[in-house]
Amino acid sequence: MSEPLLDERGLSKLRWRCRRGLLENDLLIERFFDRYAAGLAVRQAEALGELMDLADNDLLDLLLRRKDPDGALAGPDVKEVLEMLRMPPAASPGRGH
Repeated sequence: MSEPLLDERGLSKLRWRCRRGLLENDLLIERFFDRYAAGLAVRQAEALGELMDLADNDLLDLLLRRKDPDGALAGPDVKEVLEMLRMPPAASPGRGH
């Protein structure tokens, strides 16, 4: 049985909650939504919500691998979402010769 996906209303609320004060965070989060919004599981959305409880600089430290998640943030769902957020941009066509 597949896991439940976030519905449109939940996705809209999550996007709003993910608005950040640091442009760097916003750019990484927007790329995350561009890639994963259509298939985001409820558990992944909850993990992203946990990350959004952090201060902007603490979140950026996790996103840039300056720190590792600890305590309540050290769970597998948060780590999975962090890896999704850290994914580099897709290569542009015609590059990487």
